[in-house]
Amino acid sequence: MQARHGRMRALATLAVLLLPLAAAAVPPETHAEQRRAFKAAYADVEAGRRLPEGDVLDLLGGYVLYPYLEAAQVRAQLRSPGAGADAAAREFLARHGAEPYARPVRRAFLESLAARQRWAEFLDVYATARSVDQSLRCRAIEARVALGRAEGLVEAITAEWLTGKSAPAACDAGFEWLRARGALTAALVDERARLALAAGELPLARWLARSLPDPARKRIEDWASLAEKPRQGIETAISSPSTSIEPAALLDAWTRFVRSDVQGALDRFEPLVRARGLDAAAASPLARVLAVRLALNRHASSRAMFDRVLPVDYDEQAHEWHARAALWARDWPRVERVIGAMPESLSTQPRWRYFAARAAEARGDTARARQIYTEVLPGANWFAVLASARLGQPFEPRFEPIARTAAQLDALEARPGFARARELHYAEMASLANSEWNDALAALPEAEQPVALGLPGRWGWHFQAISAAAQLRIFHDFELLYPRPFDAEVRTAARISGLSKTLIYAVMRQESLYQPRAISSANARGLMQLLPATAVATARSVGRPRPAPADLLQPAVNVPLGAAYLRQRVDLFDGQVVLALAAYNAGAGAARRWLPDVPLDVDLWVENIPFNETRGYVQRVMWHSVVFQWLESRKPEDASPWLVQVRPREPG
Repeated sequence: MQARHGRMRALATLAVLLLPLAAAAVPPETHAEQRRAFKAAYADVEAGRRLPEGDVLDLLGGYVLYPYLEAAQVRAQLRSPGAGADAAAREFLARHGAEPYARPVRRAFLESLAARQRWAEFLDVYATARSVDQSLRCRAIEARVALGRAEGLVEAITAEWLTGKSAPAACDAGFEWLRARGALTAALVDERARLALAAGELPLARWLARSLPDPARKRIEDWASLAEKPRQGIETAISSPSTSIEPAALLDAWTRFVRSDVQGALDRFEPLVRARGLDAAAASPLARVLAVRLALNRHASSRAMFDRVLPVDYDEQAHEWHARAALWARDWPRVERVIGAMPESLSTQPRWRYFAARAAEARGDTARARQIYTEVLPGANWFAVLASARLGQPFEPRFEPIARTAAQLDALEARPGFARARELHYAEMASLANSEWNDALAALPEAEQPVALGLPGRWGWHFQAISAAAQLRIFHDFELLYPRPFDAEVRTAARISGLSKTLIYAVMRQESLYQPRAISSANARGLMQLLPATAVATARSVGRPRPAPADLLQPAVNVPLGAAYLRQRVDLFDGQVVLALAAYNAGAGAARRWLPDVPLDVDLWVENIPFNETRGYVQRVMWHSVVFQWLESRKPEDASPWLVQVRPREPG
């Protein structure tokens, strides 16, 4: 989520008229009647009924979303194709082919033409598609095969063949064409089988291996067997050193074994190296896998294992976890050495610049440390606040608002793409709204795109404003990025829980990006992303009514319960907010497991949270809380309270 920062800074130096993001030039009620009629008509057409007529048609005829009804009608016609349906599809695509709402029509038309083997027409329509998936690419290959258009066909089919995943049935015709010409060689089959093994698609790898000659088939099957039972495979590799095992297969089995039993793998590392006669170069990839896992578990042996990894085998993960292992042990000379060995793409990140300063400070080079801390300060992140605290100065985020005027936003909102995005958002048709917004934003000249980010806030669509800002590398327009909707609910939650509004807003922003109807894949719901069972237990403990799952999509229910649950996490960890945040994200049990044996500086503890998601979550929520506090006061904040230690786990 920095190449455009120079341009953004230049824009920010213009005369700025900041608009209240809640102000809407076209509020929801403006087209409410048309919107209701559109949603009902759209559902009817999607169900196979015809476009509305009479008064409803008069009401919707000039509505900006009317083309979606036409598109749905054409798709319905294509379900029973004939000359009329084909003509309707062609006519619609001729008028609207470049618009987002035309994509489902084009897709339905292509599928219909393919089903009827109208291959020449298929390729004509396919040529106008902006993006296609593997199924349609393979249908295009089938069309070229049928029409005898063989130029470049071998290369095209080979590209679809070389995937570690199962290919769609639409690809079979191309694969058979390749096989019939002797171009689907054993080498290509073997290559795909290995891709499948690397992707963990063991049944596909075994199926592919059946057509290989015996030696190659056995190598694939042996690898699959090792992957299925990695512990048994490693034991066999140790006890039967004469058994032939490909290095890649051994590494795959070892990786799986390490993930399932890191201590067991540590106990077997040296026996495995000796039994297989591995030299330093051959042992290094195995050591890398084990070292990273040991570091994830904050195991004392991780640093010694990293010493077994040769520079050529270091990847980004190994560099970072070696540094984290050194930080956990407060081995500052190693920290400095490891960061110095990182590629520039890593070592110049604020995270590792900050810890390079910590290492310089630990060895007494105060001037160097202060120089690096000062370089980290301008960032919009957790490390900037920590650097300020280390420098002993109050922290104030670098505010760079994007210049925009009401007239500019009015003009942009009148554009059909943005108008459709707005209406689809108000109609709660999220996927269609996102598609329209992305197309409309991409169609603007680059200089106008930051200005357009003021539109979603007008409509209460803060999720889209923040997401688009991240894509445009805009991180310092805090009025845009940190709105404060649902203020009444947050005030109530703060009063009930005793938590600050800024912390509640920080968690809300990170959890749902202000989407009250957000539902995660794990069924966490609403602004504070509460699981129904957690919400029920929390409501019971604080004497609030038992919420039904649907109630959690109501801010007045969700926000106070989320704040109450967070308050319980804060109390559980004796006021240690970073631990409470880790528990809110990953569970109290995980946060307890991660406690150190001795007091540890909070920055070192957070950096060693083993879950990437939780580590980033804690760092972002803490940063959000600082920005929300600054928006409240517009004053620099004392950062010294950030320099705390995480208290160790209690004995026993």
